[in-house]
Amino acid sequence: MTLSRRLFLGALGTLPLTRIAAGAAAHRLTILHMNDFHARHEQVDARALACAPGRAGCFGGSARLASAIAAQRAAAEADGRAVLLVDAGDQFQGSLFYTAWKGEVELAVMHALGTEAMAAGNHEFDHGPANLARFARAARFPVLSANADVSADPDLRGVLKPHAVLEKGGLRIGLVGLTTQETAIGSSPGPHVTFGDPRAALARSAAAVRGEGAGLVVALSHLGWDVDQRLAGHVPGVDVVVGGHTHTLLSDSEAGAAGPAHGVVSGPAGRAVVVQAAAFGRFLGRLDLDVAADGTVLAYGGDCRRVGLDLPEEPRVAAIVAHYAAQLDGVRKRVVGRAEAAVANVTCRVGECALGSFIADAMLRSVQGAEVALMNAGGIRTGLPGGELTLGDVLTMLPFGNAVATLELSGADLKAAIANGLARMGAGAFPQVAGLRITWNPAAAAEARLVGLEVAAGGGWVPVQEGRMYRVVTNNFLRQGGDGYGVLRDRAVSPYDSGPGLDVVVAEAIGAVGVFAPRTSGRFVTP
Repeated sequence: MTLSRRLFLGALGTLPLTRIAAGAAAHRLTILHMNDFHARHEQVDARALACAPGRAGCFGGSARLASAIAAQRAAAEADGRAVLLVDAGDQFQGSLFYTAWKGEVELAVMHALGTEAMAAGNHEFDHGPANLARFARAARFPVLSANADVSADPDLRGVLKPHAVLEKGGLRIGLVGLTTQETAIGSSPGPHVTFGDPRAALARSAAAVRGEGAGLVVALSHLGWDVDQRLAGHVPGVDVVVGGHTHTLLSDSEAGAAGPAHGVVSGPAGRAVVVQAAAFGRFLGRLDLDVAADGTVLAYGGDCRRVGLDLPEEPRVAAIVAHYAAQLDGVRKRVVGRAEAAVANVTCRVGECALGSFIADAMLRSVQGAEVALMNAGGIRTGLPGGELTLGDVLTMLPFGNAVATLELSGADLKAAIANGLARMGAGAFPQVAGLRITWNPAAAAEARLVGLEVAAGGGWVPVQEGRMYRVVTNNFLRQGGDGYGVLRDRAVSPYDSGPGLDVVVAEAIGAVGVFAPRTSGRFVTP
């Protein structure tokens, strides 16, 4: 074992526990947890962009994550603890590994890591229920969602489970999966899957696993930290909430953490410990629990720490990643352009961003006669690095495999579409546009943010006419009603969803500009 690995092992293995109840411990358990991995099998930088070997500031990657897990497992077992490795969802989507193999690589790595249960996140539904069902059938661990009703879906019925019970060191542990209700509009679950109230679903499943003899109940929650804090202490029988979806770093030691490693929330239904480990495999969470014979949590400890380049790559997982990466090299290394500097996507969900405007412009130019382009900020998953830009960079930024879609839409419906996006400021539905100038009030109530809407005409701007039809270009996900844009589905005239790939359109646009240096251009103005 290298010195760096010993340091990582000891860093979490020797932390004292915080006692919260009196009694003798009958069970000692360590929960290793991760969430929102998003197919980041290779090391990344702080923005989750690909990070070349040898570059400073890189961390994460499946092989180093495997070493971190092995180190923490060894530390916990040496301390007399049983170990449980769980995942709070969103393994899918975010890199070429998923784009090319739709979960195959993620499953191979999860099996090598020893994952024992997983919640279905919203991105697990991105390529439809059949794709998730294929993954879940092949998994050697349960894939869980208690609030997803899949009873009417022919692929997921009987495959996606609400809960499961595992035994560790004589302690029966109930595991309950929860999926954000945003999945219904932000992903592609199909017409037969619905998402109910997570609190009610958690209460039902917690009671069910208690009935199966579970002494400890753990919610694998892909709902977000804010929702987790409202659930904890308010659902009977739930002891731990392992969270995901909001990419929240909870740590006692890492700079920039949103809160302590373990938030203990008390409420009318009792007390629960809430944890979350950021995203992209850059951090590993560890929760140590001392549990009484009756299931009472007596004490907790551990922390969430980064998976740095000081850790060695675990050979077996490194070989899995290398096997698939070798097949992607030819595709991802093709240079499509050059950027004068890195371009981030961090502001795209709250206002006009240079990257969003460039993508919308590329969409608008790709369709003859189009007047307006509309892109959802959530479809722009990363920024672009400086220097040479490859097709791999573009595919990582736009990983969903969306096609350019066209439709005609009345001015009134166009206003409704833009109002929907503005109402979701901070979320993936926020609009990035071309051919439009939006006057808005970001401080207003969600439904009142749109003040005025103008369309480009004659080198200037004219108000959108509610009764006039406009030729609109978007992506097929939005055109089919994704991210709450039901108006693009229900009010579209002459829709066509099978245009060229959005990634191809954007890659060609980057190649056409010489040096890539996008700028904002005043498409969002305040009164």
